[in-house]
Amino acid sequence: MSIEQIKTGDELTTSKDLIQENIEKLKELFPEVLSEGKVDFKVLKQILGEEIEEGEEYYRFTWAGKSQARKEAHKPSIGTLRPAKDESVDWNTTQNLYIEGDNLEVLKLLQKSYAGKIKMICIDPPYNTGKDFVYKDNYKDNLKNYQEITGQIDGEGNKLSTNSESDGRFHSNWLTMMYSRLILARNLLNDEGAILINMDEHEIANLLKLLNEIFGENNDLGTIIWDKRNPKGDSRGIAYQHEYIVVYAKNKEEFLKTNQLIRIKKNAKIILSKAQSLFSPKSDLDEINREFNNWIISQPNLSGGERAYNKIDESGRVYQSVSMAWPNKKKAPDDYFIPLIHPVTKKECVIPPRGWRNPSLTMKNLLEKDLILFGKDETTQPRRKYLLSENMDENIPSLYYYGGSDTGLLEELQIPFDTPKVVQICKEHIQAFTKHGDIILDFFSGSATTAHAVFELNVESGEKRKFIQVQLPERIDENSEAYKAGFKTISEIGKERIRRAAKKIAKENPLFTKELDLGFKVFKLNTSNIKAWDGNPENLEKSLWDTQDNIKESRTEEDVLYEILLKYGLDLTLPIEEKEISGLKVFNVGYGALFVCLGNNITSKVAEGIGQWKEEVKPEICRVIFKDAGFTDVEKTNTAQTLKRFGIHEIKSI
Repeated sequence: MSIEQIKTGDELTTSKDLIQENIEKLKELFPEVLSEGKVDFKVLKQILGEEIEEGEEYYRFTWAGKSQARKEAHKPSIGTLRPAKDESVDWNTTQNLYIEGDNLEVLKLLQKSYAGKIKMICIDPPYNTGKDFVYKDNYKDNLKNYQEITGQIDGEGNKLSTNSESDGRFHSNWLTMMYSRLILARNLLNDEGAILINMDEHEIANLLKLLNEIFGENNDLGTIIWDKRNPKGDSRGIAYQHEYIVVYAKNKEEFLKTNQLIRIKKNAKIILSKAQSLFSPKSDLDEINREFNNWIISQPNLSGGERAYNKIDESGRVYQSVSMAWPNKKKAPDDYFIPLIHPVTKKECVIPPRGWRNPSLTMKNLLEKDLILFGKDETTQPRRKYLLSENMDENIPSLYYYGGSDTGLLEELQIPFDTPKVVQICKEHIQAFTKHGDIILDFFSGSATTAHAVFELNVESGEKRKFIQVQLPERIDENSEAYKAGFKTISEIGKERIRRAAKKIAKENPLFTKELDLGFKVFKLNTSNIKAWDGNPENLEKSLWDTQDNIKESRTEEDVLYEILLKYGLDLTLPIEEKEISGLKVFNVGYGALFVCLGNNITSKVAEGIGQWKEEVKPEICRVIFKDAGFTDVEKTNTAQTLKRFGIHEIKSI
């Protein structure tokens, strides 16, 4: 038994190969279309028969750059994410991630570790107004492109990557940017997951076409209209005062099995409190209801569902009255025609022509709970009371009225940022689309509103949702308030906002601080830590002659460790223990799922220690990685034999 060295071309040197994954899926469905590892499209065409579109004229959505964008989405990344402990909070315990880098490369790098694990993606991408920063990908070398374009500004202070309306490919540039990223984003969602995208009038039409192609029209969950109560001044046409939140499921059928799409009536407690202040058993109930109803009418921020609860009963309960008539066209069963006796006249009340909405047993329970509202006499059809206290949730509406902004909140945190997302709306959506333990991804994170919303919702609900934030370290205009406040990039603003929001929440909730995860791990996109893996011809040539070390001089053992986690598809927040064995540092990842030793002068004593540690933690699967230059050929053989005695057979070196 020997230790296999991971070399260039091995699947462990790059992010997930999506093309090969698609070929494997085809092989599973139609094994006969594969010939010597290649797809035989003639055979595939025969299998699909008449379902192939061959005419010249058919509906399709295309633009300049689409094919290249699709290829780019499927091209593996050879980069890595380097840990930045000094910028993180609660590194050893937190389950949250903040990743600084080009989101296209980052989404590729997350494929192995997080494919099918994200419950919700919420993004607020550039609206393509003509002034926005648009990621212009370099298909030859996106990592090098990322390093070069980050922060470039011309002599007049304009971002060199601004997508000007005068550009002949104004819409194409934006679509190309979004297309590849949405393809990768869909892979990360689990089958019950959904994506929510904020957009305005500039690209909403194109965005819907894009999502129909990538997610499928049948997975469209709807579009929310957000009325911001603030018309844009435009003398040339209609003054827009709304934006859109587009919602698509990964798999609508699976999504609807596990999600109700409801939100907490945010003003319900305020309504109940007002009713309590007005109600008195000794006061005139009609007068109380008049005053209460006038108050309801005067409240501008109540939703339609909240306004319906405009009555108070004799017990002080807030309710709305609803019909008790059978809602269907066909007549109800006989059990739905049981008479109701009026409590005053003692006569049978009028029964709806098609029967009651509920069977007799339910009607009996409603009577006992005083949830049936009778008229003055039996000629008035009774109605049902729906109590607000028992209906604190409502369906997510397709129309939001919210004119506020979070400028004040950011000012309180001393975070200068233009047009931040609104925490309250973000929080409502996270509450509706996720539950305890779910991961929320935002790969256009900006000022990190999503992270802030997750923190607040976890406090309010007592649950533990997790976030992954991704943001390009885009340079800030030197004339801006943010720059004057000491921030050089948008990612600096995002990280600091999370820190300050966490401190504020901890201060306001001292009893729950220990139970909350208010931390985050920071990672930064970079080239591979391994010379032979980074695709640079100079490094490749050097590594062929450099027998001493395959790891770049400027990189640490932890840099390499987290690259190994990414390439093996392990969660970046897995617990990691360190132990010194025979003078060398050994990392234990995920309670023995992976052991890593990157030191020099490795001997079989190190292997013995790893084997004993493995026996203590008893993992289901155990793998070991060493630095290839860390031991002699003799010790490499002895190490392999020692680990084999402990039942460890997957041993590799880098």
